[in-house]
Amino acid sequence: MKLWRNKDDFVNAPFPDAQTFKVGPSDPRLAEYLKEYPPPVFSERLYQSIELLERYSVEIAIDLARRLNVIDHLSEWRSVDDLCRRLSFQPSFKFALQWILERLAEIDCVEARTDGNMRLYRLRNTLRKPDIENVRAATLQIDPANAATLDLLDHAASLYPAVASGEQSGDRNLLGPQGVPLWLNYFHNENLSYAVNNWVGAAVAAERVSGRRALRILEVGAGPGSASEILLRVFDERGLLPRVERYLITEPNAFFLRSGQRKLARQYPGLPIEWRALNLDLPWSDQGINSGEFDLIYAVNVMHISKDLLFSLNEARSALASDGWLVIGECLRPYFNQPIYPELMFQILESFTNVQTDPEIRPNPGFLTAEHWRRAFTRAGFQCVDIAPNIDRIREIYPHFFTGAICGQNVGPGKLPRTFSRRNPPTQCVGRACPNAALSLRCN
Repeated sequence: MKLWRNKDDFVNAPFPDAQTFKVGPSDPRLAEYLKEYPPPVFSERLYQSIELLERYSVEIAIDLARRLNVIDHLSEWRSVDDLCRRLSFQPSFKFALQWILERLAEIDCVEARTDGNMRLYRLRNTLRKPDIENVRAATLQIDPANAATLDLLDHAASLYPAVASGEQSGDRNLLGPQGVPLWLNYFHNENLSYAVNNWVGAAVAAERVSGRRALRILEVGAGPGSASEILLRVFDERGLLPRVERYLITEPNAFFLRSGQRKLARQYPGLPIEWRALNLDLPWSDQGINSGEFDLIYAVNVMHISKDLLFSLNEARSALASDGWLVIGECLRPYFNQPIYPELMFQILESFTNVQTDPEIRPNPGFLTAEHWRRAFTRAGFQCVDIAPNIDRIREIYPHFFTGAICGQNVGPGKLPRTFSRRNPPTQCVGRACPNAALSLRCN
């Protein structure tokens, strides 16, 4: 397995042939890195589910390459822009097309090389038939709850030809009447392949604000409320709920907002929860969010779709009180431009790809690496920037580990950032700044 660490290089973690593919046990060192997390969350079952979902996305990539007639044009080296022109694809489809080609490179069907700033592809071996049904069955056998992710992957893949040609809109179809129920199932906390993001974010958030007597919380992009639900559960288990003076939950999609509101209002009738829409890409102060108003700003899998990432991070820091924390749970790309399975269902959405890029903090649309998030938080003025769990070490032994939480503090003028004692580490704080800290509520 080759893993390139240069930001200009791509990563391909080869898969064995479909006929011989079998998920083995996880590396024992992975359990050591995650030993402070609850076993039901970071479980061997989840490990095998992720491995099979990765494999499933490879099989879908094979099928899509056939349906899109991509292989017929790879007799010589070609870029994704060249292929889009030859196949009359929409220019915006180039991100999805590159993902397909990189997945094919993982199974040695396609050869890839980088020429300056351009990635080029050429057919290497005959494209085999996809083994979608067998891999799907194996994934469901590991955990029937994986059906939510598999169904959404299938639905997204079915739209690729029409989106590529411009006949249909990915946003209109994925977020329309047929797609919404699939998203609700996918974002549900019973779907652990997604919910793991909620658990790690909630654990980090709870630790960061555990020393505060009163808590004012703003959640951004709450969707149908699965992240809110886990955050409140973790706060309740740690005795933090009585300290919550205000919890403002925001979500731009009215259907998702109402769905989350109905559920949480029943579960926590006495909690001071408010619901409102908030657009990440517009000034927050114009939308009723005042400067220095919150002790914690929380988001799960939201910030990567902000059109101008630095703008949104700066808006968040402005809304934080002195010493307040921004904590975001994110799907993390282990290495730069490494293709990962969740992209299949997001990369035909305009909000996912139509963003401002930056070579240092956001070289590509969509999911970022841990290092890119560190740079972005630091450039936005946050201090005590940290990422949990230790992605830098984990990716060396397991390149399909995609879950993490990034946090940063708005340290007031003249104040020293909070530090942690190695003799008495906090319940949860991991990353470069706190290598010996532990997480008591775990993720992935």
